[in-house]
Amino acid sequence: MDPISRLSRRGILGAAAGLATAGTLARPGLAQPRYPSRPLQMIVPWGAGGGTDATARIIAALLEKELGQPVNVVNRTGGSGVVGHSAIAMANPDGYSIGIITVEIAMMHWQGLTELTYANYTPLGLMNRDAPGVQVSASSPYKDIKALAEGIKNSPPGKLKASGTGQGGIWHLALVGWLQAMGLKPDHVRWVPSNGAAPGMQDLVAGGIDIVPCSIPEARAMLDAGRARSLAIMAPQRDPQFPDIPTLKESLGVDYQTAVWRGIGAPLKLPAEQAATLTAALQRVYKSNEYSEFMKSRGFGMDWADGAGFGKVMAETDASMGEAMRAAGLAKA
Repeated sequence: MDPISRLSRRGILGAAAGLATAGTLARPGLAQPRYPSRPLQMIVPWGAGGGTDATARIIAALLEKELGQPVNVVNRTGGSGVVGHSAIAMANPDGYSIGIITVEIAMMHWQGLTELTYANYTPLGLMNRDAPGVQVSASSPYKDIKALAEGIKNSPPGKLKASGTGQGGIWHLALVGWLQAMGLKPDHVRWVPSNGAAPGMQDLVAGGIDIVPCSIPEARAMLDAGRARSLAIMAPQRDPQFPDIPTLKESLGVDYQTAVWRGIGAPLKLPAEQAATLTAALQRVYKSNEYSEFMKSRGFGMDWADGAGFGKVMAETDASMGEAMRAAGLAKA
């Protein structure tokens, strides 16, 4: 081959190589693996076997089907929820670390336990909400919520006692908010700290206390056994699973509502495309028969909101919890 022919051939090959390289650079998406391309982890701030853990595990199992990748549940407990919530916030925002965020994120910083707030997360979807009911024992003289409200108003401060969680816990703050809504001082009913709703309900049926404001699922065993009654629910409407329990508003004209909730979130600065993928998958999980049947079997309330909606729920709860804690003298922040 003569020199001119060799040069021409080299030029053609070089030009072709250059075009191929340019085409690759112009289409960088072709070099990027589809998200997700490897397993995810679901961080749970509470211990194995509890309601939050069970909810996280059913969501993780169903997300695996939606995303085509394993979703491994990791329990990070301690610090009244601070450790796990911190682990979610501090994880790499690459879409492979998500977590279940609970209502305590709207309470912990007011108590001085952490500087974390709802603003430290990328909200992806609200998956559950349970409003507290107002429970009395089956032998209580108060047969409906009107009678109980009158009994509270007419009793000396501190005579009636309530329980269901620790001092400053979610159900204590639910009681504080209800008392304030009725124009009473936050300590008009004396709070007796307990290790949770279950021991609180035991004290209720034993006659040691008068009221337990806690979620209906937590009180369900005593209600089903006929040892306690739920007089009202602190929600905007009746719970479809417990349709005979009226709301405070329809029974007393008191428009007060609060709830515990669980949702899925990720660290801040999660890429928008990955956030959209996760939110869409979570919505499909929420709408699935498997999720609905699981939640109903546990008596858990279902409530969906997308990322923006979940963020709004967290912000509103943060404000209301701060107000209740300040009123009760429990806010340190």
